[in-house]
Amino acid sequence: MARYRGPKAKIARRFREPIFGPSKALEKKNYPPGMHGNSRRRGKKSEYAIQLAEKQKAKYTYGVLEKQFALTFDKAARKKGITGENLLKFLESRLDNTVFRLGIAPTRRAARQLVSHKHIKVNGVLTNIPSYSLRPGDKIEVRERSKSLELISDALTGRKQFSWLEWDNGSYTGTFLNYPEREEIPENIKEQLIVELYSK
Repeated sequence: MARYRGPKAKIARRFREPIFGPSKALEKKNYPPGMHGNSRRRGKKSEYAIQLAEKQKAKYTYGVLEKQFALTFDKAARKKGITGENLLKFLESRLDNTVFRLGIAPTRRAARQLVSHKHIKVNGVLTNIPSYSLRPGDKIEVRERSKSLELISDALTGRKQFSWLEWDNGSYTGTFLNYPEREEIPENIKEQLIVELYSK
């Protein structure tokens, strides 16, 4: 299954954000990676470089590779409304991201693994496709045999609430209520830069 397998700390340092979750490397070395460290003089970035970096940040954040990201953007561009906001809505509606947002997994990577290993059901059906697109009203639940997993119980103790999702702790079932509005999505992504990059 295609996914980024490289070093996580380097990516977090490149964007100076904890993209893959809390990072000690980012705290110790809050500057971009490279053999010259913090002493290297970095020139002013071009407009293209800034736009490309924003797209790369979004890809790494949601765990999507280039081709899939481009297809998602194309889908967002065809839908009515603001393309950049549509893009983030589609990325947020991915099954692996929703499992993470519900608090079933501590990170998106862990959520992807739970989905791939058939621990998650959608509308009562075992679904092992992390990129599965949820629709408003879809039910996401932890498979009965998987409810005792320590990873899941630990993650649920520190779960955050999001307005577009509903969670029932008794049955380990969540509901994707609707696509989130842009102001509800906490990710620090300047989606307009991505739209400008693809419109070149």
